[in-house]
Order: sequence, then structure tokens, then C-alpha cells
Amino acid sequence: MSTSSISLGGMNAALNALDSSAWCIARQAAQSPAQAATSAPATKPNTASEPTLEDNVVSQLQAKNAFLVNLRVFQASDEMLGALVNVKA
Repeated sequence: MSTSSISLGGMNAALNALDSSAWCIARQAAQSPAQAATSAPATKPNTASEPTLEDNVVSQLQAKNAFLVNLRVFQASDEMLGALVNVKA
């Protein structure tokens, strides 16, 4: 497997994670205050199946950073391949 395909796979995974957390944030924002009050009383702790807004924002930041790291790996691989082609030409 090449470095480029590995980094592209990482970028796709990061995009999927970003989409997932964005969808959760949108769902939470669409929920009316009355629904939020009845579905999650203040005395009930959040369960692992219901991530908070803060958890989703952190997930978005992690996904963004993972995408940027994989993008840099892809760019470095492209630069190295270009340098190799220039040496061979």
C-alpha cells in the first residue's frame, strides 16, 4: 500500500467523523428547549450514547486536525514522488 492511499484513507475517515459530529450538533440545535427539558432532565447525567455539545465540538476539532495531518502526509508524498521523477528525468 502506498503512502498516498493510506493518507487518503485517513482523510476519508476524518471527513466521516466530521460529518457525524456535525450531524449530532445539528440535531441538538434543532431540538426545541421544551423537548430538551423533557428528554434530559437536569438531574439525569448524560449517558455515553448521548454526547454533549462540547463532546461533539471536540470531535470536530480532532477530525479537523486528523484531516490536516493526513493532508500533509499526502503533500509530502507527492513532493517526494515529484523529486524522484525530476531526478530520473
